[in-house]
Amino acid sequence: MVLPAAVWRERAEAHAARADALTADHRARRAAGESHAVEDFLHTYYPTRPGQLRRWHPGAGVVLDGAGPDVDERRTWRWYAGEGARTWVDAQAFLAERGSTAAFVRDLLARTATRPARLGCFGLHEWAMVYRDGDSPRHPLPLRLGAAGTDAVVESLPLRCTHVDAFRFFTPDAVPLNELRPTRATQVELEQPGCLHANMDLYKWALKLGPAVASELVLDCFELALDVRRLDMRASPYDVSAYGLAAVAVETPEGRAEYVRHQRAFAERAAALRDRLVAACDAAVAHGARTAGAAWAPPAA
Repeated sequence: MVLPAAVWRERAEAHAARADALTADHRARRAAGESHAVEDFLHTYYPTRPGQLRRWHPGAGVVLDGAGPDVDERRTWRWYAGEGARTWVDAQAFLAERGSTAAFVRDLLARTATRPARLGCFGLHEWAMVYRDGDSPRHPLPLRLGAAGTDAVVESLPLRCTHVDAFRFFTPDAVPLNELRPTRATQVELEQPGCLHANMDLYKWALKLGPAVASELVLDCFELALDVRRLDMRASPYDVSAYGLAAVAVETPEGRAEYVRHQRAFAERAAALRDRLVAACDAAVAHGARTAGAAWAPPAA
């Protein structure tokens, strides 16, 4: 696909404006030396500068037509190439450096998409991270039910966490209470589309695929991650009312039902983004193979 200069420059400007709007509050807090225990997570756990987010990439297999200083600058970016008035993401060079990462991401996402969403965890991973350790919370926020009340909730409900990067923060006393023992080695086998953290991580995977993924998709994943993070903390043991967020009281039947409703909706949103990321991986491999003159067939799911 070849994009005329007017078309891709308009897309690049629209993308930068959207990125600026999505990061405006974070940038203002940073300038003022302030922090936000809920939303800053997306800029610390997934360390990406706002300036990186506003940089537009067309994705692999798209050729940008036109010349100018912005094109000259773009050709200095990592994994870009050009000839004459045309510029593109060099998928072959990208895969030479990040091919194993792209293969892992594609396999993880494609296999996750084949599984049914498990909706019975009720966000208790955050509770398990402070179980019997309420004096050392992971976030600078008070516990909504206090330490004893938080422990009682963990002891009254089953722990069903499937996500290694949530499970690894469980307190030692919480680990044996979980039904599973997620590890990095079993991540591809256990990841499932109902998991809030797996759906937040779509943003991480989009970032790791770099310019091989269209930047509009990266921001779509960022928006989902932000919405999921808010639910994650609303359902946590922490009191987030200072941020204008209402608790989802998963210690009650009503709260658990509310959590599942949100969880199901996020799983549906994430499914479409997951499919688009898998397609982006395939496009990068296909384009890289064509430019190398090699044959290529889509990998099995």
